[in-house]
Amino acid sequence: MNLKKFSIGYRTIKTAFGIAISIALAGLLDLEYYTSAGILTILCIQTTKRKSVHAIYTRVFASLLVMLMAFVFFFIGGYNPITLGLLVLLFLPLLVMFKITPGFVSSIVILLHIFNSQYFTLDLLINELLIMAVGFGVGFLINFYMPDISKRLNKYRIKIEDSYSSIFQEIEKYLRTGDTDWDGKELIIANECVEKGKALAYMDIENHLARKEDLYYRYFDIREKQLEIIERVLPKITNLPASVEHSTIVADFIGELSENVHSGNTVKENRQKLAKVRNDFEEMPLPQSHDEFLAMSALYTFIEEMDQYFAVKDGFEGLTIKKGKVVS
Repeated sequence: MNLKKFSIGYRTIKTAFGIAISIALAGLLDLEYYTSAGILTILCIQTTKRKSVHAIYTRVFASLLVMLMAFVFFFIGGYNPITLGLLVLLFLPLLVMFKITPGFVSSIVILLHIFNSQYFTLDLLINELLIMAVGFGVGFLINFYMPDISKRLNKYRIKIEDSYSSIFQEIEKYLRTGDTDWDGKELIIANECVEKGKALAYMDIENHLARKEDLYYRYFDIREKQLEIIERVLPKITNLPASVEHSTIVADFIGELSENVHSGNTVKENRQKLAKVRNDFEEMPLPQSHDEFLAMSALYTFIEEMDQYFAVKDGFEGLTIKKGKVVS
């Protein structure tokens, strides 16, 4: 039997503390159904701050709506299961219409309090509002703490840049020696790191309520597009039908590039170097055979694709890394 390693994450810790605090606080206020404050807190603890704010918004809206409907329905139909069922039957479509379906569970908690009380008074209304204030409020405050993920983002950045550097080194080696003994594992590593890094960077955006864009998210998005270009040209550049002088020029360029893969913006310098490679190509003799023509054509295509590789990063201000953190 395979058992997963026992671990306690920060969200689990926040949930445990949140339940304890909200129930204790509701108990101190001597509220009826005070333990329900813990349920409301659980429902508000999310993976990001923005999700937490949205969760509270939907649950408050849904809870206020269900209290209004409960007052009307129970006043007309009385406190019985049939009236309760009809209320829920009409309540759900309203949640869908207002796009607040995540608030269903919390609103049902409030609804059942009213149903169990068999009356709707000002005291009950205040009691439910206070339970909501405690449950949602504690959930929001607890969820406002989010661990710093800069080190994790930086780790993915380093892995990606190391992988790109290795890929370019393999291309250089092939162009110089024709060696094709490469398993391509760096491509797999780069793909995984780009995917995970981009998801983590998006989470970082979600944890900053006023931030619309994140430098790291842009960085991983750029690397993703560059990786698509690399994967597209690799079969062409590593399968040349003939050896031509142009290969050495491209190898020199790629070799230098492999030593300068980083998060800064060096687009202008690299495109200037690429322009020099084009000029050198124009001064070289024309192909003497069909295979040489195909090889030169593949190298020309590679150069054009590399221009796109750099263009993707054009306009990106780059990352300033300081002790594992991003300084923008």
